[in-house]
Amino acid sequence: MLTVAFPRDDLPFPGSLPEFQKLFPDDDACAAYLEAIRWPNGFACESCGEAGDPFRVKSRPHVLVCRNCRKEARLMAGTIMEKSHTSLSIWFWAAYLASTHTQGISAVQFQRQLGLKRYETAFQILHKLRAGMVRPERDRIGGNPENHVEIDETLVGGATRGLGRGVHDLSLVVAAVEVRRRKPKATGPVPRRNGRYAGRVRLEVRPDRSAKSLVGFVEAAVEPGAQIVSDAWGGYNQLSDKGYRHVPVAMAGNPAMAETYLPIVHLVFANLKSWLLGCHHGVSPQHLQAYLNEYAFRFNRRFYPFNSFRSLLGISGRSVAPTYEGLYSGSWQHPRCSQRVVAE
Repeated sequence: MLTVAFPRDDLPFPGSLPEFQKLFPDDDACAAYLEAIRWPNGFACESCGEAGDPFRVKSRPHVLVCRNCRKEARLMAGTIMEKSHTSLSIWFWAAYLASTHTQGISAVQFQRQLGLKRYETAFQILHKLRAGMVRPERDRIGGNPENHVEIDETLVGGATRGLGRGVHDLSLVVAAVEVRRRKPKATGPVPRRNGRYAGRVRLEVRPDRSAKSLVGFVEAAVEPGAQIVSDAWGGYNQLSDKGYRHVPVAMAGNPAMAETYLPIVHLVFANLKSWLLGCHHGVSPQHLQAYLNEYAFRFNRRFYPFNSFRSLLGISGRSVAPTYEGLYSGSWQHPRCSQRVVAE
């Protein structure tokens, strides 16, 4: 018999650590919450289609049994938690910490806070969650004609240990950022950047600055017809031919031009690099895309930070996640705008 129940039409989300502990005291509560996410209209057997309250296995709260055909339905099947030997409570703590910490959390911190014995377990759980931070068919940005999109690219340094002084293993990262405006106030000082602020962001590692690479990213990340502001690099010249209202700006190495025409995307890059160095002390090129996905996930939900927890669990229920072997062998490709998420 189900001992914990959540309203399916209005799932609560914890706004603080005490609320989290109260909502999810054990695996049974976590299982009830995950069940409400996976079957918002009530349980229905995937084998025979029978709807109704299933049998529940007390010793295995993540297993539901159809009353008609006796087929088992596993709450973790088809999610990033599939085949995991880690308890649901640990997974829920992981989702909460990863989604609500403003500066994120490193695998070392995660291992210590949850009392995990092995660093590899913490590393894999966090990467599985990062895979769940990307919806396979997420919307393109720039759909509001009142806003424009800033596009730019930067170099991000990777691992440097054992390679001497300086930054090595540089990766090219391209960003697309919606630029929105706050409504002007009748009185008071002029707002910073004339009231412009960042909406949604898309970030992706690209192989080079060629037109094929850059325009391909824009087509995958930005709605056709959107107004795009970029620098005057020739790799963006084809955007007008693709149906975008392209405004190239010659920067000529002038910081004032960048602050005037591309302030938001440069701010995103500055915060991204500070986070990678401050929290993770740099990341390898192999896994950089996963960290870009995490940054974009938290950035796009920064005005509703505690909703991120519920959102992450919901997205994770429809995602393919990497295995530990896939992470280290390179066979797993971290999800990005320009490709679909596929199983290994």
